[in-house]
Amino acid sequence: MCRHLAYLGPALPLARLLFDAPHSLERQSYAPQDMRAGGTVNVDGYGVGWFPGPVRYRRAGTLWSDANLRQLAATESTAFLAAVRSATVGMPVADAACAPFTDGTWLFSHNGRVDGWPHTVAGLAKTLDVTDLLTMDAPTDSALLWAVLSRRLETGKNPDQVLVELVREVADAAPKSRLNFLLTNGKVLVGTTWTHALWVLVQGQSVTLASEPLDDDPGWREIPDRHVVTAAPSTVEVRPL
Repeated sequence: MCRHLAYLGPALPLARLLFDAPHSLERQSYAPQDMRAGGTVNVDGYGVGWFPGPVRYRRAGTLWSDANLRQLAATESTAFLAAVRSATVGMPVADAACAPFTDGTWLFSHNGRVDGWPHTVAGLAKTLDVTDLLTMDAPTDSALLWAVLSRRLETGKNPDQVLVELVREVADAAPKSRLNFLLTNGKVLVGTTWTHALWVLVQGQSVTLASEPLDDDPGWREIPDRHVVTAAPSTVEVRPL
């Protein structure tokens, strides 16, 4: 399983959550605390996207070995999303297979896998234009989910509604899937829990969502399984999927 996080609030350096926190995303890449039988480490790639923009940086390999990212992480942002990857067996390890995925407005990450890939979601793939399929970032379950999601976001539906509908559709087709999503456009954060953990921390006018708490702050609250969370700096709404 991958690890991911998203932040929204007053500007702070990316490094605060990527490298500096006691249980930062860097530490979670090699010493995760809650993989739930989804692997042992997250060393198959990483990425971060931030606003304004969004600007995106992603690479295959290990987060801790990238000196360039450490320099970039001095950048301050009011909203960002980052992830480290534990690739599903048989899927490519490449820059383009790493989250976050983007359409120039949204950033998206998937922590999990689609069970029975690709056969179980062949019907979902058929809802896309051939051009969309041919231009997917990578031949992976996460890239397909993003291709479908990005098209549905264009309809103007609420992002939490789009995420919930996609989770339900994939879960019906492939019930043993793990569908833990993060999505942001720099104004709102939306996340889902489907067989894995997600935690939320609200501090003043900031909100952080993360697969695992980044420190021992008692304010961290776990989102129940099979729920969707919609967060802005001033409000956090959690409801069943």
